[in-house]
Order: sequence, then C-alpha cells, then structure tokens
Amino acid sequence: MSIKHLRLLCKIALPVLALAGAVLLPSGVSLAEPGVPALSRPALSRPALTVRTTTLREEKWARTLTANGSIIPWQEAIISAQVQGLRIAEVKVSIGDHVRQGDVLVTLDNIARGGNESGSAYSAQGRVIAPDSGVISAANANVGSMPKPGDELFRLIRKGRLEWRADLTAEELMLMRKGMTAEIAVGEGRVVRGVVRAISPSVDTKTRYGYALVALPDNSGIGSRRIIAGAFARGLFDISGGKLRVQSLPQSAVMQRGSKTYVLIVGPDSRVHERPVEVGQRKGDRIQIKHGLKADEAVVESGGAFLTEGDSVLVVKG
Repeated sequence: MSIKHLRLLCKIALPVLALAGAVLLPSGVSLAEPGVPALSRPALSRPALTVRTTTLREEKWARTLTANGSIIPWQEAIISAQVQGLRIAEVKVSIGDHVRQGDVLVTLDNIARGGNESGSAYSAQGRVIAPDSGVISAANANVGSMPKPGDELFRLIRKGRLEWRADLTAEELMLMRKGMTAEIAVGEGRVVRGVVRAISPSVDTKTRYGYALVALPDNSGIGSRRIIAGAFARGLFDISGGKLRVQSLPQSAVMQRGSKTYVLIVGPDSRVHERPVEVGQRKGDRIQIKHGLKADEAVVESGGAFLTEGDSVLVVKG
C-alpha cells in the first residue's frame, strides 16, 4: 500500500475511534478532569435555595395577659336638688366643663322671702355648688324648672380621674395582683400606662366574667388628649414583672400549615427537615418557642415557604 493511501486511511479512522470512545465513556464522566478516576467522580446536585440560618435566643420577657374592657369614671358624684319650691334661675355649667370644689353650678330664685332672719338661710340654699373638683359628665338642670329634692341635676367625675375596667375570667383573675402594671390602647396609636388598684372577688354567674380596675394617670380625663369615659379599650397586663426567661426565634422562621406549626432545620448534609414546634407569646418580630427545638440547631431564618422536606440549600453567613 502506498504512503498516500495510508495517510488517507488515518484521516478517516481517527475521528471514528474518537467518536466511539466518547460513546463508550460512562455517563457523568468528563474528559476535561484529568487525574480523577472516572468511576469515582459523583454527579453533583445544585442547591435549591441560598438561605441564612438562626438559632434559639434566650431573652427576658414580661409574661402578658390581654384583656378587653371599658373606660369608666373613677368615682362619679350625683348632684341633686335639696330644697323644694325654688325655681332654677341660671345654669352656669354644661357637660364637659371643669369645675373646682365650691364653684356655683346653679342659682335659684324665689329666695329671701320672709324677712332678713330667714333670708340668710335661704341664701345658702339658693344655689347649688360643686362638692368636689372634676368634670361635669351629665347635666339635667334647665332654667325655669322647679326640681324636687333628690332630683338629679348633674353628674361629676371626681378629680377628672378615669380608670379601665378589664373583663377577666376566673382563671385570669387568679393571676391578678394589686400594683401590677398594664398598658392600655386608647385609640389612634396612643397607649397609656396604669396600675391595678382593685380586683373583683367573684365572677358574674351569667357571663362568667369578673373585672380588674386599673387606675389611669390623673390627667387622662382632662385636656386636649383626654380619654373618653365609656370608650372601649384593649390592654396588656404584665403578670410576670418582666422576669420570664424565654427561648425565641424571628417570626419569619416559624411557619403554619393548617393546625401544624413548624420550622425548617438544616441538617449536616445541608438538607432541610421540618420540625414541629410549640409556640408561645409574641414580642415585636420575635416569637417564643416552648418545645420542639434544641438551643444549637440551625433553623432557616426566612424563605422557608419556598422549601420542602429534603431540599438541599446553600447556607450563607451574615
């Protein structure tokens, strides 16, 4: 065979042999990785999601109790007529007015009849005065009317002081103590701080609720930012004195599926696994974990909704 024919045969045979070798190579082995045994090189899986992890954090929280209730007067005085047969000549106050003890609320006519001796006595009875300082909460006195003794003319919120009456079950009442603090939301994002001053010793047999009375700041019923008596209010009692130690996670790390509450644990193999947990109270962006998790276990901090059991993840720091 001539040299020319041999060269032509080599040009045809070499590409064929190379193609055949590529077909016979095991799946998943790359010729671009010299020095690594072909059969010992495993196939790699790409992580499903890049995540940050967190662990339980021990904190000192206040144990709180939430309750609903109403704003009521601390004490309300009923101001009534004392003398019969006298007509109201002038009404000097109306609802919402602030009065001081001794201020004249109403003047009465048809007085000082019967001589000077009796005049001084009638003079004292010819007006109705405020028995204490406070705010007029109701006014029923009308000019020209002749009230009978005992007829209500005004109601007065003594000292302008208000309190929060919190409705509580029997179990909740047993947690209450005088002097406990409470934070009450009174509308438009305003929160006032009060102190428990009285606790009912029994519950209503029909509603099964009792109450605790929380004294509000002295100026809560006075001024441009006064609280309105009769308004609904929701509040929190601190029943632990800020001494409750809890283990907590960011709320973003805790997920809910139906009635199941769980977190995603990242295992040593960088795969996630669901772990049921029992949660407690919330504070800001954190939530108490009561049971189900060890202190040093890594938990997916956020984005768990995009992961499922057994997914591979890439954990990043920071």
